[in-house]
Amino acid sequence: MKDKVVLITGGTSGIGRACAVAFGQAGARVVVTGRDEARLQDTARELAGLGISHHTVRADVGVATDSERAVQETIAAFGRLDVLLNNAGISMRARFQDVDLSVIERLMQTNFFGTVYTTKFALPHVLASKGSVVGISSIAGYRGLPGRTGYSASKFAMHGFLEALRTELLPQGVHVLLACPGFTASNIRQVALAADGSAQGESPRDEQKMMSSEEVAQHILNAVRHRRRDLVLTSQGKLTVFLNKWLPAITDKLVLSHFRKEEKDFEV
Repeated sequence: MKDKVVLITGGTSGIGRACAVAFGQAGARVVVTGRDEARLQDTARELAGLGISHHTVRADVGVATDSERAVQETIAAFGRLDVLLNNAGISMRARFQDVDLSVIERLMQTNFFGTVYTTKFALPHVLASKGSVVGISSIAGYRGLPGRTGYSASKFAMHGFLEALRTELLPQGVHVLLACPGFTASNIRQVALAADGSAQGESPRDEQKMMSSEEVAQHILNAVRHRRRDLVLTSQGKLTVFLNKWLPAITDKLVLSHFRKEEKDFEV
């Protein structure tokens, strides 16, 4: 990773921020985007304190012109782009029958179209470097999760997009990785959207029992180094993908039972 240039969307917290540190400590020059200026500055201070060459861009990936500007600023700052990490994303927690349609639209705009926009503008530069395009996805991209209809749909869409792109780019030497961390200790559940679009403000799970963002970031770094095509993390995540492929009807019942137990105040 020495002197490689890495653009990380949504890099001010959780997995994105941990990736900024991991890739930076591996020798990369890091560009981080985010919507919150205060969090961007806090991330910049951490990266500077670690001696990591970096640049921050205030941008919303769900806005095409913001995504284009993020790539332009990356090239202006460092002259090239080797790795794009499409990490920016939001989640939800509400039954479909209760959710406002604007919540579904917002998730698709950020999680799916944010990936499409940024990848579109980054691709000429990644082609030039024969680098990597990474989608930070979820087990929800393999298996629809109750209470997360919009989130699951957006991740399924991301999977289809990046799988097709990977196949298109095979002759051109570009690496495409789909990374699915499973449940990770981050702030994504606290800021997940409720049925009316407001932030949940709490997590329904014991975050301390989950894989840390830092550990996930190391796995993603290694997967990029070895140009892997898929990365599924945690034993629970791997088991869910396996069972859903071979025993889908049974998995329906297991997933529903699991979510009913863990979300006592949210019956699905």
